[in-house]
Amino acid sequence: MALKYTEEQQEFISMVHEFGETELKANIRAWDEKGACPAEAFDKAFEMGLHMLEVPEEYGGIGLSFETTAMIFEELAKYDAGYAITLVSTFVALRSVILSGNKDLAQYFADIIAPGKFAAFSLSETNAGTDAGAVAATAKKVGNEYILNGEKTFVTNGNLASVYVAVFRTSADGNRGLSAFLVERSRDGITVGKHEDKMGLRLSDTSTVNFADVHIPAENIIGKEGDGFKMALNSLNLSRAFVATLAVGIMQRALDESVKYAKLREQFGRPIYKFQAVQEMLADMATQTEASRLMVNNTMKMMDGGNLVRKEGAMTKTFVSDLAQQVTSNAVQIFGGYGVSKEYPVEKLLRDVKVFQIFEGTNQIQRTTIANELIKEYND
Repeated sequence: MALKYTEEQQEFISMVHEFGETELKANIRAWDEKGACPAEAFDKAFEMGLHMLEVPEEYGGIGLSFETTAMIFEELAKYDAGYAITLVSTFVALRSVILSGNKDLAQYFADIIAPGKFAAFSLSETNAGTDAGAVAATAKKVGNEYILNGEKTFVTNGNLASVYVAVFRTSADGNRGLSAFLVERSRDGITVGKHEDKMGLRLSDTSTVNFADVHIPAENIIGKEGDGFKMALNSLNLSRAFVATLAVGIMQRALDESVKYAKLREQFGRPIYKFQAVQEMLADMATQTEASRLMVNNTMKMMDGGNLVRKEGAMTKTFVSDLAQQVTSNAVQIFGGYGVSKEYPVEKLLRDVKVFQIFEGTNQIQRTTIANELIKEYND
């Protein structure tokens, strides 16, 4: 491959590969059919510190770079992207707190998750998805507290989280009326509602979370009142690029399975890899996977350099997730009739990868973001 790994990176990847082979591989199909992954399935991951890879050392984490962490989670996503995103979502929430510059709150958050706990980032609502500024859930300040009310939807880790980073409306002033808060799951008034029965990423818990007169101390605000929209966008800029690495893992798995199958499957007296049509699909899949990996890697390096990658994150997420659709679809095509059978792995890869074009902001809105950033650049 064009991407070269350091010895340390190779060691981390090998460690996760062994974990996937021994702890995940035999169970994925059953968990996928059930539509849930048991909480104890993450115990070993916690022991390995996979939930603390990106957490800076000053907060008790391992402090790996975005670049190295992405490589590790690409490997984990080859086994199951839903399992991987359960761990990644904790990073998304903590990253929001770190970006606010409040070190005390970031340390408090890190101390909650360090023993082996999950976190969740909560923004979407029934009528607030692509239009994040339509958030209606409210946070009313009373004395030294905020009282939270409303319902959040499509919360990854909603059922599992011990702490939430959630965006609420503190004034009617449009996007400037949104504020972000750290909310401990233990607070009275929090209930987890419907768990989504999804077509893909079925090992990932996706739920509604209800807040009914939830009291939190005023110091749990992340940043200042009115900073919530900007904070959410800055965090999502980074996470869009990061989730793309999971899509690369799916693409690599689809390629691996397709090449193995093309060598074994015979038609007209010879393996199907000898047919030009199959060769062209395999060649395209390999090229698209490698191009996606390199694009992710470049964006990770930019993030490690302190860039918020508003345009680059949108480009990476859109480019990679669109190509991932092609790669997994071609994998199903190479498997032919067996490609749509649950006895074989590729139909699941196609199901899992679809949502990458939707979550963290649809690819349609990402293209709008890219175009707007380009106009700004050309106006400078």
